[in-house]
Amino acid sequence: MVEANVGLVQVGATTIMCDNQGCIAVAKNPTHHSRTKHIDIQHHFIREKLESGEIGLKYCPTKDMVADVSTKALAKERHQNLTRSMGLGVLDYLQSGSVEDVDVDET
Repeated sequence: MVEANVGLVQVGATTIMCDNQGCIAVAKNPTHHSRTKHIDIQHHFIREKLESGEIGLKYCPTKDMVADVSTKALAKERHQNLTRSMGLGVLDYLQSGSVEDVDVDET
């Protein structure tokens, strides 16, 4: 593990926040349903890690999913709310314009 190589030791499971309750249910339930026969190997990997206690899945409502800041184009207000919830400062961006409109030497 990378952590062990740099002297870090993890205690307990890594919590993965997920906004898909169906995904969590399938990962936690080892019973094979007819609707889940197509599930890829990566999902079986997640189930194995859950069973071994290396990871834990926790439901997070879509509106609170802070990873969306990095993965989706968001409306300004939602972007700012999620950025604040991560403890990051919110910059006051220009309302319109382009890169050419900003003079870097003035800032």
